[in-house]
Amino acid sequence: MILLDTDHASVLKYRDTERCRRLVARLATVVDEVVGTTIITIEEQMRGWLASIAKERQARRQIVPYRELTGLFDFYSLYEILPFDEKALAVFDRFTGIHIGTMDRKIAAIAIVNDALLLTANRHDYEQIPGLRFENWMDEPLT
Repeated sequence: MILLDTDHASVLKYRDTERCRRLVARLATVVDEVVGTTIITIEEQMRGWLASIAKERQARRQIVPYRELTGLFDFYSLYEILPFDEKALAVFDRFTGIHIGTMDRKIAAIAIVNDALLLTANRHDYEQIPGLRFENWMDEPLT
């Protein structure tokens, strides 16, 4: 299984960049793997759009963030979504001494439990997680 971290999923949602073209080209080579994401990635993106809606007092100014929030449902319907469940929690609890964000630790735990390759540009944080397989398909050329 291949999991999209939030940065890779965001690039796919907003397609008009070189990074997106590189990522799409790499994903096109995937034949026998399921491509998915985590519920944590969806939570992160939903929180962003919900915050944008909440800060706007004029209903007219909420239209665009509501449209983007609606678009998330359409976009993520194309992918398998992996949960943060009891198995992931058990792995997550082993990462308490690692100084990276809680959401990144949750995503890493889900990837490890599902023996998934995590696609991320966040090498600095994720390299601290033992046993996590990750690659950056947006910035690294196909070899």
